[in-house]
Amino acid sequence: MTMNTIATYLAETLGLGELSAIHWNQTAPVLYESAVRNGEVQVAEGGSIVAYTGTFTGRAPKEKFTVEEDTSRDYIWWGDVNKGMKEAHFERLLADAQTFLKGKSVYVQDLLAGADPSSELPIRVITQTAWHALFAQNMFIRPNELGRELGVAEPRFTVLHVPEMQADPAVHGTNSGTFVIINFKQRLVLIGGTHYAGEIKKSIFSVMNYVLPRQGIMSMHSSANVGKEGDVAVLFGLSGTGKTTLSADPERQLIGDDEHGWSDQGVFNIEGGCYAKVINLSQEQEPMIHKTTHTFGTVLENVVMDEVTRKLDLFDGSITENTRSSYPVTQVPNALYPGKAGHPKHIIMLTCDAFGVLPPIAKLSTEQAMYHFMSGYTAKVAGTEKGVTEPTATFSTCFGAPFMALHPSVYAGLLGKKINEHGVSCWLLNTGWSGGAYGVGKRMKISHTRAMLNAALNGDLEHVAMKVDPIFGLSVPTECPNVPTEVLDPSSTWEDKAAYEAKATQLASSFHENFKKYAEGTSEAIRNAGPLAGRNS
Repeated sequence: MTMNTIATYLAETLGLGELSAIHWNQTAPVLYESAVRNGEVQVAEGGSIVAYTGTFTGRAPKEKFTVEEDTSRDYIWWGDVNKGMKEAHFERLLADAQTFLKGKSVYVQDLLAGADPSSELPIRVITQTAWHALFAQNMFIRPNELGRELGVAEPRFTVLHVPEMQADPAVHGTNSGTFVIINFKQRLVLIGGTHYAGEIKKSIFSVMNYVLPRQGIMSMHSSANVGKEGDVAVLFGLSGTGKTTLSADPERQLIGDDEHGWSDQGVFNIEGGCYAKVINLSQEQEPMIHKTTHTFGTVLENVVMDEVTRKLDLFDGSITENTRSSYPVTQVPNALYPGKAGHPKHIIMLTCDAFGVLPPIAKLSTEQAMYHFMSGYTAKVAGTEKGVTEPTATFSTCFGAPFMALHPSVYAGLLGKKINEHGVSCWLLNTGWSGGAYGVGKRMKISHTRAMLNAALNGDLEHVAMKVDPIFGLSVPTECPNVPTEVLDPSSTWEDKAAYEAKATQLASSFHENFKKYAEGTSEAIRNAGPLAGRNS
């Protein structure tokens, strides 16, 4: 591969023939220098860099589209998640992006998605800014670190990232000036109108959620780690449930913190880095992740920093509660890179129940695992979003609805099949509130959560007496090492038992109401695996 090859690709394949400069596969130190020189970032104490993303401090799901074209039209799960865009609108937007970039410089990174060589996806990320190029380098698998050639003449998928460009809804068929568009036929992602780097990462995850299941590979919004005996654990969960925190265990090797595939050979990381939420991150509770926020190579988004001393304040959410840290997984001392291991022995489904009524840990049957996987429950708490004044139940199918390109039944079917094939032990772990709902009770102690997780992974709960929760129908252990007995029974932690029962019944009804959209085509065994309360209402 040569610079001439890259220039030819950009000109002939993407119509980017009049660029002022092409910065191809630059290393982290060079990208640092460019990002600082360009005024894109500031260097923080310890060596990380801090970027501020302006209007968007999180994803823009309403601005995400999939192009309606003949190769993928019949497979896509069309609806609120996968909104269609006409090919003509995409072509006009792409042409205007080509015009917009004339005379400008771009940063190009050639990377891999997927640590399993049999299903890896060579990708090319083209962006306007050096710090976004470093973000991409952090987040995906770096071929040079595997002794591989840095680039390919024809990547399997390309991301064209033009954050400074604004779309015109009347001309381009968008909702606003912001756009995240996937074209499976052209194998191209087009992103603009937002500096939030997570759009790059998650757009490729959406691509992998289309590509992998069609090869019989389960794609998962999950973290994963492996014990000394080769016992793999997969942890499903939405943002804020503890997916990244709980997977970072000094006694286990980290496979990855967010996106994985599960093939006939085992579990593999889709990424080569971590994208951790760092609001209120403490050195005492999460030392490994905390250390990365002060390390060269880390990109911090919207973290408050003292302009004079360059000290970080991870507890300041004045810009956003969604402060983020992007770093190579190799910064985690016990991480596997590239991340791949055998088949899971345990699956943990994480939920942050702000109502304070779900058991802190429960054993799941295969049918219950599929039910809770399709439900994807967690809760938003007051203050995290505009208009949210009390806990609100949130259901995100497959623990990642915004990124699921295919119908949920595809992913659930693969999950159930693989659980049964490999005899996987499944658990629901609640990292939310105890002793009352948000505002009354308290967040579960992380020490208790870790103790319950470790007990499940170590097999300590396999021979413990279980009792069935009368409202949710879940098998709850009556004891667990290093966890007070009363914590295991959520009703016992509430002073007002009637209030507990009313709130628990309310949440059970929410589960049933949400699951109605999946009832058709779902077996009776799975439909009946939900809460006992309100089942026939």
